[in-house]
Amino acid sequence: MFTATKDLMLPATVTGSWPRPRWYDLSLWGRPLDTGLLDVRFREQFLDAHAAVLADQTRAGLDILTNGDYHLDEDFAGRSWHHYPLQRWLGLEHEELQYQQSRDSLLAFPPGTLMNEIETTWRWPRVVGKVQHNPRNPLEYAKLWRIAQARAGKPVKFGTCSSQVLAIFLDSHTTEYPRDDKKQLIWDMATAMNTELRQLAAAGATVIQIEEPTIHFTACFHPEQKELLDFMVEAFNHEVEGLDDVELWIHTCWGNPNMQKVYSGESYANSIDTYLNRLHGDVWTIEATENNLAEIDLFKPYAKDLPKKVAVGVVNHRQLQADMPDVVAGRIRRALEVIPADKLVLSSDCGFGRQGFNRLVAFYKATGIAQGRNIVLKELGLEPRYVAAADPALQTDVLPDRESLTHLPSPWN
Repeated sequence: MFTATKDLMLPATVTGSWPRPRWYDLSLWGRPLDTGLLDVRFREQFLDAHAAVLADQTRAGLDILTNGDYHLDEDFAGRSWHHYPLQRWLGLEHEELQYQQSRDSLLAFPPGTLMNEIETTWRWPRVVGKVQHNPRNPLEYAKLWRIAQARAGKPVKFGTCSSQVLAIFLDSHTTEYPRDDKKQLIWDMATAMNTELRQLAAAGATVIQIEEPTIHFTACFHPEQKELLDFMVEAFNHEVEGLDDVELWIHTCWGNPNMQKVYSGESYANSIDTYLNRLHGDVWTIEATENNLAEIDLFKPYAKDLPKKVAVGVVNHRQLQADMPDVVAGRIRRALEVIPADKLVLSSDCGFGRQGFNRLVAFYKATGIAQGRNIVLKELGLEPRYVAAADPALQTDVLPDRESLTHLPSPWN
């Protein structure tokens, strides 16, 4: 069901996470949100930070906003993206030290590399019982969305990681789950996540994003595991049951710990049909700028009858270059060669909130998307949309003579 992107040509957004203001230096660290909000310092920082990120994105000219993932802790290399649910669900035991029996394959990165430091620092919990929703410490997605939407004049897209990506890193230490078969674990986590997502939809959220189901990873590197791939499709569809009245986005990229590239040889070739035709959802987001849109032609066979809208990443999440609008416009034109304009959404490859980015770079990457969109809209004979960041009348230290502002480029581009 299309809500936020309905009747909107080339809508612009970002994936989700956004760098924090420097003064927002407190976190929940596993506490319920309601408990955190009892702390007057955290409450003020948390609420003001939401107002700031939504103002940033609005001024940048985005059509669909995010809460910046500001409920996640400011921890090392984006750990909380995984751990926010894991710290709150029942059935998991957390350790201060990496346990020796951990079978996380990413621990194989050699000492002396940043990926080794990330993986040996993240500290995954052990599965010690049935994993399920915890009514005493819920994820509180509905409340988080209300806090953001109350401070926004445009739709706020709320995102969360898929249960499938969480299972990759977890080992079973209970008879509830076989250690070498994670299907039941994935299913139970999908059930727990679905409880929160239904509450989020009931609160009024119109755009929900599920991030990183692992289908594209498995299909790319282990295409022979067809039974597992079929199960992952069923598990994802179970995770999003009951969300028929919201616009459902499926975000996929190839990893982003501390802005690092994790894989090589990655491709959507083996998973494109699955994402377009078998998964429940309305918008599929793909990483594209990282490889200079090398895979965009995969959509050629589907161009005349795309079953979903496609959100193409038109700015990179691993480079600190603030993409210029004309460069972004070129990427949009390339995507339009194979994706109809009414099915194309513009986004970032992934989030900006991992360590390495700052708010200034994130802001100008975002407004580069919006201004690039306006360039292409004009080429299509359509009305561009207002971008406050490009309004000469709103600039500081540009020209002392206000009358001469009329000679500067229009913010409508």
